[in-house]
Amino acid sequence: FPVTISGMDEEEKALVLKPLNKIIMRKTNEPYAIAKIAGIKLCESYNRQYGQSHGIDYRSVMPTNLYGPGDNYHPENSHVIPALIRRFHEAKQNNAPAVVVWGTGTPMREFLYVDDMASASVFVMNLEKALYERHTKPMQSHINVGFGSDVTIQELSQMISSVIGYKGSVKFDPSKLDGSPKKMMDSGCLNSLGWRPEVGLMQGLMAAYLDFCQAITINA
Repeated sequence: FPVTISGMDEEEKALVLKPLNKIIMRKTNEPYAIAKIAGIKLCESYNRQYGQSHGIDYRSVMPTNLYGPGDNYHPENSHVIPALIRRFHEAKQNNAPAVVVWGTGTPMREFLYVDDMASASVFVMNLEKALYERHTKPMQSHINVGFGSDVTIQELSQMISSVIGYKGSVKFDPSKLDGSPKKMMDSGCLNSLGWRPEVGLMQGLMAAYLDFCQAITINA
């Protein structure tokens, strides 16, 4: 395996580069990290074993943080964007003076709208096989799909507050963990092949909020 593996966080890299008995992972990340790598390696192994004899051509993409219509807005187990959308919406409904966001607000994260992810997946599927193989390696064949820029959690919170029309203040609780200071993918390979995202973050957040409002109306 290569010494550096793009598109994976530190725990996912550790799974590939270190013996399993020497890996220490967060319990919340371990199943997800193992599942992603197992899926990629399964596709690569099928290609290697059955590609020439049976015409197998499986391709893998590694997405950054996704958001958009159809997301999970559960108050306890949703990801950062749907969680903040719900929190700011409820604060507006209840005329709350402030919304408290966990952490310092300084970590940077990259977000990709779900329709752009679908577009990138179709784009990769439709690439000529020879072109795909020139830009990947047999046992490192995944292609990263990212937005290409990131924002701080503070900036994201302010954007969601603006989209929802919340007039109170945004506060941060530094007693809560921030997580990694920065997580952004290198999507240079996909960009060089001719694909780029079309939905900006503010546009995507507006669509996500509309979806949330429709979802809570249906479930009311």
